Amino acid sequence: MYAIVDIETTGGHASANGITDIAILIHDGICITKRFQSLVNPGVSIPYFIQSLTGINDEMVKDAPSFNEIAGEVFRLLSSAVFVAHNVNFDYSFIKHHLAASGYELNCKKLCTIRLGRRIFPGLPSYSLGKLCTSLKIPNLNRHRAAGDAEATAVLFSLLLKNDLNGHIDQFINKKTSEQQLPPHLQKSDIDRLPKHPGVYYFHDQRGKVIYVGKAINIKKRVCSHFSGNNAGKQRQEFLKNVCSISHRVCGTELMAFILEAVEIKRLWPANNRSMKRFEAAYGLYTYEDQKGLIRLVIDKKRKNSTPLHSFNTISEGYSLLHTLIEKFELCPRLCFVQKTGQVCEVHSSDSVCHGACCGKEDAGVYNIRVNDAVSDLKTILPSFLLIGNGRTDEEKSIIMMEKGNLHGMGYVSNKMDSSSFATIKPYLELYPSNDYIRNIIMKHASKYPERVSAGF
Repeated sequence: MYAIVDIETTGGHASANGITDIAILIHDGICITKRFQSLVNPGVSIPYFIQSLTGINDEMVKDAPSFNEIAGEVFRLLSSAVFVAHNVNFDYSFIKHHLAASGYELNCKKLCTIRLGRRIFPGLPSYSLGKLCTSLKIPNLNRHRAAGDAEATAVLFSLLLKNDLNGHIDQFINKKTSEQQLPPHLQKSDIDRLPKHPGVYYFHDQRGKVIYVGKAINIKKRVCSHFSGNNAGKQRQEFLKNVCSISHRVCGTELMAFILEAVEIKRLWPANNRSMKRFEAAYGLYTYEDQKGLIRLVIDKKRKNSTPLHSFNTISEGYSLLHTLIEKFELCPRLCFVQKTGQVCEVHSSDSVCHGACCGKEDAGVYNIRVNDAVSDLKTILPSFLLIGNGRTDEEKSIIMMEKGNLHGMGYVSNKMDSSSFATIKPYLELYPSNDYIRNIIMKHASKYPERVSAGF
């Protein structure tokens, strides 16, 4: 038994919008055996552009039942049937959401006549309901009303049943198939082409513009996970509506996928990526000159529009580097805010790194020379190394090159190539921009897997 469903709503996502019109046609596989149709009072004013599209206004629904009043009948009709609709995930998400609000849990099999149309009637110019009806000469005299569109979908469904010579409908009804979950405009062939390897994937809209970039250990599995579930929120529903195609780039390792994702989000600025756009390192190493003319080094929270000498994701990273500078250039711990109590350096003595600048025993100009030397030498303290990992095939290995604390580039070389020097490797690498996020994930990876690090000299 099939239930062919169409609804009209006050907006595009169920969590904040209501149903204004609903039609359910029970189809036994041969013909329609029962019809249910009702206007619905959504409890809110219908937006003007929706009124213009559907012809349903506030006056027409003011005496109509609320969805809660018809929920029992709707559930009874749908619960034991296969839910059929044109762009089924839209109608299903609305009805499931509003039934749940009325105390009913809908879980039934689904069929999408858009996706079935592409399989059974391939090559048509469009699979929107209106244009599909035109191509197949299906009458629809009451467009954008639930009853009219449901009747047209029922005729379309009968044609699909009649012309389904390869058993697509039975395949789609099988809950194991994931195709039913796909966005209405996305071709299954795009999913079939995806590899099960690490890499980056791109969701494109109908104009080809990238609207989301993601990374994965298994590209195919991760992409499919985006389309599971029945989240009725605006963000998800708009996202699914706009996904029309997918492209990808395979990477040798998950780390390379992390890096490429970060670079691509900054380059493309996709509408549906949010968190990484806002990433900023939390701390920075700064200098300033105090009232006595002494140049001070300080680890502080990173300030907007500031340019630190170096930045850090955690304060401990910052102090670790600062301690290295203090020891190497015999700087005063108190003047670098490592010692934060007392008027003079507590470790001031003949064998201390402090020469007395904090208490006036060392001239500010002499002390500042060492501070400036420390700042100049900062880049030589920052690490340069190669990270060697798996390639995209068994015949190659991946290389990530860090140079003076920043990403230089990454790429792939033959397993047989000597990777013991920067000069040998550099020509094979693609250059990439570096930022705090990328630097931090590379440094953490190098610390966690020291066996993959080569000095590169």
